Amino acid sequence: MPNTAITANRLLDGFVIYLTADGGWSEHLADAAVAATKEREAELLAVAEQAAKAGTVIGPYTFKVDAADGRAIPLGQRETLRTLGPSVRTDLGYQAATL
Repeated sequence: MPNTAITANRLLDGFVIYLTADGGWSEHLADAAVAATKEREAELLAVAEQAAKAGTVIGPYTFKVDAADGRAIPLGQRETLRTLGPSVRTDLGYQAATL
């Protein structure tokens, strides 16, 4: 099974966030919990779905990652773009923070 992580959008402001190992959320993919088994993936997704029911996040789902040095690196183009913010306005989102 490929490694996976969980992402969602924070309801408060729409930012892309990632589920952490302690059940919290982070705006940084590097903080994401990485599931190496289907069982761990199901556990993490259950935590994320509970947060969605509580109204903290919207649309949680799993995505494939490579776990290099214990940190998640997205394997898909969509997830790579989600780590940067809006692609049509580089003055917004995470891209703006590095300008």
